[in-house]
Amino acid sequence: MVELAPSILSCNFANLEEDIRQTQGTDLKMLHVDVMDGIFVPNISFGFKVIGDLRKITDYYFDTHLMIEEPIRYIKDFKKSGVDRLTVHYEACKNLDETINEVKANGMEVGLTFKPATDMKLMLPYLDKIDLLLVMSVEPGFGGQSFMKDSLDKIRFFRKYIDDNNLDVKIQVDGGIKTTNVDKVIDAGCDIIVAGSDVFASDIREKINKYYQIFKEKSL
Repeated sequence: MVELAPSILSCNFANLEEDIRQTQGTDLKMLHVDVMDGIFVPNISFGFKVIGDLRKITDYYFDTHLMIEEPIRYIKDFKKSGVDRLTVHYEACKNLDETINEVKANGMEVGLTFKPATDMKLMLPYLDKIDLLLVMSVEPGFGGQSFMKDSLDKIRFFRKYIDDNNLDVKIQVDGGIKTTNVDKVIDAGCDIIVAGSDVFASDIREKINKYYQIFKEKSL
């Protein structure tokens, strides 16, 4: 069944622990953690201390999206903070193979993503080396953007390629996802849905339950 990864970037940071606790008692298994450095993207979010403190209060799987230049510099630090999967940007790594290998060597799953304008076919040589491919359906860097409809074609493209080549790679989509359009990305072949403002700007537990209701209906 499809899984949900709510992005904590949309949490109330004055009340972060309580927002996370509001997700409990649902089918949720993971949280999406967006780390930005103000260089690769024009925004700054948070770092190791926030992630480490959250790890102390929850055993959720930490699905972490690095929007930072040369993430290889910090892989050991993310491991120490409690991250389970690191997703890096194709455009941010001078040596992508070395970065992927370093993530694996530190005992984490590895994801790969790319900006909407980047040629998606450049990801193909890496699909047998990663655990997850993240399709960005907005420009990385800010929450609350509108979903880019051409992302559906990208998901379909990768779904077919992964299935045709019997690869063990999950497809994730991030950006502009709501309960009103999530069915389209599921139908396109997505495995993991990232949603931020749609989850944390309302009744958190109720909205998560709504997503999983849709997922269960789609799996029938």
